[in-house]
Amino acid sequence: MSIGRIAWFLAASLFLLLNAHPAGAAPESIRGKARAMDGDSLRVGRSEVRLWGIDAPEFDQSCDRDGRTWDCGRAARAALASRVDGRVIVCVPRDRDAYRRAVSVCHVDGRSLNDWMVRQGWAVDYRRYSGGAYAAAERQARKAQRGIWSGRFERPDRYRQRHRAR
Repeated sequence: MSIGRIAWFLAASLFLLLNAHPAGAAPESIRGKARAMDGDSLRVGRSEVRLWGIDAPEFDQSCDRDGRTWDCGRAARAALASRVDGRVIVCVPRDRDAYRRAVSVCHVDGRSLNDWMVRQGWAVDYRRYSGGAYAAAERQARKAQRGIWSGRFERPDRYRQRHRAR
């Protein structure tokens, strides 16, 4: 078996494992018009949704590019908004967070928003929760210097931790 086939088999197995649900326990999808709240959370109809497995800069977070500060948190929200605002999306909940949001994998036009945000460089793979599901998308964004990878930034989880300590 070639390395390419092995990689494909492992990726397909990981996808099935991450998206499998016990018989009879398939979560009910959340479907509706979406509005971006920040770079990794949405309002879909009346539901609040957190994108599973990714972490975007906090709304008030700044990054550095070419020695200048820019509002990367607002830019991440704008990127998500450009992809979803006013459009019907489908989210499949995987968990609930401390704020009772449905932590979900969401799709618009059949394409994963979670993957799109990481691939475009507006979020990072939140390995702690994703198990590396978006690692390849993150490598691609970093190599192409897209979004937050166009300069220096503090990982969002570290930023939150540092600002909570104040």
